[in-house]
Amino acid sequence: MTNIAPPEATTEDYLALTRRKRLYGAILLAIFFAMMASGFRLADERNAGGFFDGLHRFFDFPAEIFSEAITKWQNIPELLWRYLPSLIETLNIAAVSTLIGGIAAIMLALLSTRGLSLWPRAIPVFRRAMDVMRALPEIVVALVLIFLLGVGPVPAMAAIALHTMGALGKLFSEVAENADLKPVEGLGSTGASWFQQMWVGVIPQVAPNWSSYALLRFEINIRASAILGFVGAGGIGYDLKTALQWGQGKYDAVVAIFALLFVTIMIVDHFSDRARARLVRGATAKEGRI
Repeated sequence: MTNIAPPEATTEDYLALTRRKRLYGAILLAIFFAMMASGFRLADERNAGGFFDGLHRFFDFPAEIFSEAITKWQNIPELLWRYLPSLIETLNIAAVSTLIGGIAAIMLALLSTRGLSLWPRAIPVFRRAMDVMRALPEIVVALVLIFLLGVGPVPAMAAIALHTMGALGKLFSEVAENADLKPVEGLGSTGASWFQQMWVGVIPQVAPNWSSYALLRFEINIRASAILGFVGAGGIGYDLKTALQWGQGKYDAVVAIFALLFVTIMIVDHFSDRARARLVRGATAKEGRI
């Protein structure tokens, strides 16, 4: 005969578990705040000036930039046109790195997904490789490549593509794990190769979500390519660094570059958001019909 616990005991156990979870959460939160406070204190002590001592001057530099740009507003249209080729170079870096990284991520994702991998025993190897790619900051890889290859867009493209492989590979793999394996098994029973099984049985299922993630990554890569320009990796970021280094007299160029970046990122975000929404909505509708 099975012993059934009385409702009172079940309620007490649930309340005890809830209290224990809240206690652990409070302890972790206290540790987090203590680490943040100690880290801030250490950084403030090692800084050349105190954080709160200079906080009231936070807007001095932006005000100096915009005040000079306002006095030279007539130069802004010409500067926008002058830096447009650099913006196009930045977009090219982001697009090429997203394309190369995305194609490599597809292979890494399929090879690291259980039930789909060509070499199941090598799944941990592919996953750890993607972890390493994601862990390496783009700016560090770009600095190393600039030392080896010299300044230019190629180091930026390679650094961003490497990070894209790791980031998209993990996301693609998580989507592929939810794919229906029946088409793959059916194709395998007819003698189809592994590549044919993936191309016909898996890619059509995951393509909408993969495309959505790739578009999101393209947005991120635009920002990354602009930042890498500060270390000599080409693009509009390099022009922004040069303008800032010149200081007063070039602040109108700084505002023009910021305006180009802001408008471009806003436009890309808008259209990619709409494209991702349509892709995901289309995939959901297709699943509903099935």
